[in-house]
Amino acid sequence: MGHHVGVAGNSGSRGRQTVRDMVLSMAAVMGVALVAYVTIPHSSKGDPVHVVDYSAAFASAKRAAPYPVLAPQGLSDKWRATSVSYQTDADGHAGWHLGFVTPDGKYASVEQSDGSKNDLLGAVVAGYVPDGASTIDGQSWARFQGDHYRSVTETANGATTVVAGSASYDELDQLAGALKP
Repeated sequence: MGHHVGVAGNSGSRGRQTVRDMVLSMAAVMGVALVAYVTIPHSSKGDPVHVVDYSAAFASAKRAAPYPVLAPQGLSDKWRATSVSYQTDADGHAGWHLGFVTPDGKYASVEQSDGSKNDLLGAVVAGYVPDGASTIDGQSWARFQGDHYRSVTETANGATTVVAGSASYDELDQLAGALKP
């Protein structure tokens, strides 16, 4: 009998060990989740937004891109750039991206590509449907409303420009209106 008790004792401590490991690994996961939560920008006031300087990226994208790459000029400093990228996809289409936190604390981005307009819209404004038009600097930009984002879109000079985000059409129009090569 004594032998069986010994085995039971071992399996009992092994059970506790497993629970402890589980608690520890959960704590580790929670720690990671918490760090991610803290470093992701939130829209509440006073939260640090990681602002990027996109001037160098803009200069090199302008040299590399087969179309006039656009970035905003003259926006107030309440528009804060948070992401920038220029990359060529598998099909050789050049994509320019600039992301902003808007004065209203919403998200807006400039996306340009010489790929298909529908592909770009589908990638940026999932579930998009036509939603009228904005007139920006005398040009008509098509409005699209998607599942989460809305956009104003124009195709000119061999590229489609999509200004999209959770921001209002007013803010999107402002950003689109500030775009200069």
